[in-house]
Amino acid sequence: MDGTNRLGEYLKARRAQVRPPASTDRRRVPGLRRSELASAAGISEQYLTRLEQGHDRHPSDQVLHALARALELDDDARAHLRRLAAPPASPSHVRPQEVLAEGAQELLDAWSGIPAYVRGRHFDVLAANALAQALVPTHRPGRNLVRDVFLAPQMRTFYADWPTVATSTVAAVRTAAGASPNDEALTALINDLLDQSDDFRALWSRHDAQPTRDERKLFHHPALGTFHLYRHVLAIADSNGQVIIAYRPPPGSDILTRLT
Repeated sequence: MDGTNRLGEYLKARRAQVRPPASTDRRRVPGLRRSELASAAGISEQYLTRLEQGHDRHPSDQVLHALARALELDDDARAHLRRLAAPPASPSHVRPQEVLAEGAQELLDAWSGIPAYVRGRHFDVLAANALAQALVPTHRPGRNLVRDVFLAPQMRTFYADWPTVATSTVAAVRTAAGASPNDEALTALINDLLDQSDDFRALWSRHDAQPTRDERKLFHHPALGTFHLYRHVLAIADSNGQVIIAYRPPPGSDILTRLT
């Protein structure tokens, strides 16, 4: 995983992804030069150097706003930038076992016509109903969603648009890591994926950050072919980050009845 200079690493990674101003000069590296970003943000190049090298890790809100504008960050990326620049929380070395929210399995089972599972704060499947497991076999308790996306070969078939799923998965992990930089279990997960997956490593280097959201997802089922469902993300109150992921079909579709 990233070292302690997370803000500086983020600034450098995002600077490399901004289209430079039109010019005829030849560039050895992609994106903006440091001097160009500093000028666009209205700060000195020397100060930007200090930020990127980790000598100053907590710039003012005004500087963060200027950098976010110059780097063309969206709302999710701006929020991630602010988290990286916030004073660090007290370190914690405790790795408590995650406990499923009370009543969650009973709720999922009651939704017999809706595929749904509970995702923990480390992207583990903590509970799932039968239809969720029929939709995607790895949606069952004990599996880790991030490991399966990158290390389970069959997932590149079940997710018909696997590159999009992979990109959004890494962005969600990056968001979680920015919010909980001292979470040892999450750090271990990231380090394992960096070691084991070239695809994860390449996407992680982009520093994209976006939480998991409602969206349309495309599946490919061996018996039913290719179809899409709408994903909904429902936070469980007082659960320390657990969410329910539920899928619904488009109006008029009978795909889920055929899945059973």
